Amino acid sequence: MLLVIDVGNTNIVFGAYERDKLVYDWRISTDKEKTSDEYGLLFDQMFKYHGIDSNNVDDIIISSVVPTLMHTLPAMSKRYFGKDPIVIGPGVKTGMNIKYDNPKEVGADRIVNAVAAYEKYGGPVIIVDFGTAITFCFVNKEGEYLGGIITPGIKIASEALFLRTAKLPKVEIIKPDKVISKTTIGSIQSGLVYGFTGMVDSLIERMVKEMNHTMDEVKVVATGGFSTLIAGESKYIQYNDKYLTLEGLRIIYDRNSK
Repeated sequence: MLLVIDVGNTNIVFGAYERDKLVYDWRISTDKEKTSDEYGLLFDQMFKYHGIDSNNVDDIIISSVVPTLMHTLPAMSKRYFGKDPIVIGPGVKTGMNIKYDNPKEVGADRIVNAVAAYEKYGGPVIIVDFGTAITFCFVNKEGEYLGGIITPGIKIASEALFLRTAKLPKVEIIKPDKVISKTTIGSIQSGLVYGFTGMVDSLIERMVKEMNHTMDEVKVVATGGFSTLIAGESKYIQYNDKYLTLEGLRIIYDRNSK
């Protein structure tokens, strides 16, 4: 069994693979203050709830965009699973040529997503990850990571409206009944859902144009917490892949274990 762990700014998503099949997956809140022991007990409880023996975990691979947890989770892996994990970073074989000016600046999650998207869907491909930030990544036909775009995420925008205005309420981020709403809550929901959909489609168009492609030539894959909400409204998102990051971790593990 392979345990894959993706640490984001808002959530930690992790899953258990048996060979190439994802058999369990979980999502918990990211807590930068938790110790390795606290995370270890949490993982242990979730494993026991699903009847999984932690001794069955043969290896662990971790990607993280939270520096404070880059020591915590590897320490947890060693103490509670007895495994020295692979941590995505310099020295790990991804099989992808990173064409960033400084490849070390690229977030581990973006590389993992790019590896999975190219492996599953081919290139050229654009990956849109709806996390705390929304990231856009472009991988060409040859499987080279060429760069991308980072924007604030939907939840950040929603919270900013609530915190930075005197009267606007915090709202549930869902698709409203109409674009033109007659309520404040509906108006905010419309702005968030359709505003971000418009932004996403516009940026995809610009990326495709800049790379001298047509929309028919480029695949567009979405992933992340709000991907389902926006993918259903987007003109260009063709695939909504909930497990893209976990799959990328499994692929990179395979490339480093052979």
